[in-house]
Amino acid sequence: MKKFPLYLAPMEDVTDPAFRLLCKRFGATRVYTEFVNADALVRDVASTTRKLNIYAEERPVAIQIYGREPDSMADAARIVEQAKPDFIDINFGCPVKKVAGKGAGAGLLKDIPKMLDITRAVVKAVNTPVTVKTRLGWDDNNRIITDIAEALQDCGIAELAIHGRTRCQMYRGDADWTLIREVKNNPRIHIPIIGNGDVTTPERAKECFDNYGIDAIMIGRATFGCPWIFQDIQHYLNTGELLPERSMQWCIDILKEHVERSIEWIGDERKGIVHSRRHFAASPVFKGLFDFRQTRIALLRADSKAEVFQIMDEIVEKWGNRPTLPSDK
Repeated sequence: MKKFPLYLAPMEDVTDPAFRLLCKRFGATRVYTEFVNADALVRDVASTTRKLNIYAEERPVAIQIYGREPDSMADAARIVEQAKPDFIDINFGCPVKKVAGKGAGAGLLKDIPKMLDITRAVVKAVNTPVTVKTRLGWDDNNRIITDIAEALQDCGIAELAIHGRTRCQMYRGDADWTLIREVKNNPRIHIPIIGNGDVTTPERAKECFDNYGIDAIMIGRATFGCPWIFQDIQHYLNTGELLPERSMQWCIDILKEHVERSIEWIGDERKGIVHSRRHFAASPVFKGLFDFRQTRIALLRADSKAEVFQIMDEIVEKWGNRPTLPSDK
């Protein structure tokens, strides 16, 4: 079976090794770390340097850094290179206020000269391939990706990932892939172009490959509580058919495995469970279950593995005759 280029998007508090390894097992062809703050990395902040831990089983893996000054970003890239990632990715796309509001992430879409200075500084500082993830622009009046794509390429980056929204959109509205296609169709662009935004089904993934000509697809929020989405898409792209429905028990077993991996990674049972909660809240496994509200509340409040697993077992017992998602066949 052919492996199509499907990437797990970098997401803070989501793409730690526990989750990356699951996504890799189910068909992600590249994974990205959480955001690594360049200034904190240079200061040797323990919680930040820990994000540089990568494992052979998850390769190829990219470590993503963010910051607002060329010198500190170059210094951070040198430190990151010692961890031997396959790629060093620059975050020019994070829209949240604590990042973009301080002139990093998507905030650099308002200061293109500095964005390019940072890119040149990072590329010059390391031998590892440097990639960039960004957005269409700051707002609808400044959708400048077609111009900056060429400029970023001229800085020496190896690939460019584009989220089909502006910073001001955050995650609202539909992702617009038309400008991603325009970048890809530019005859002066020779680096791979990765499309990102609203790929939530196998059918949509095929549409994006067919209609926009991109070299790879990056998937973010659709992976929450559903690391097997990569398997679903890989199968559909290879066969044109959807996998048969999975049992709820199978899906619950994967969620339990994620909980155990998170606890092991963090080294604290309660913190590992809290870290996993966003996956419970967003998982498609629980969508559409009749009279599920109180059970959902209990699941999101549980703070021991025994309690979480008991509630999950009760869910299977009560709603387990309801098929969920494609099976692992």
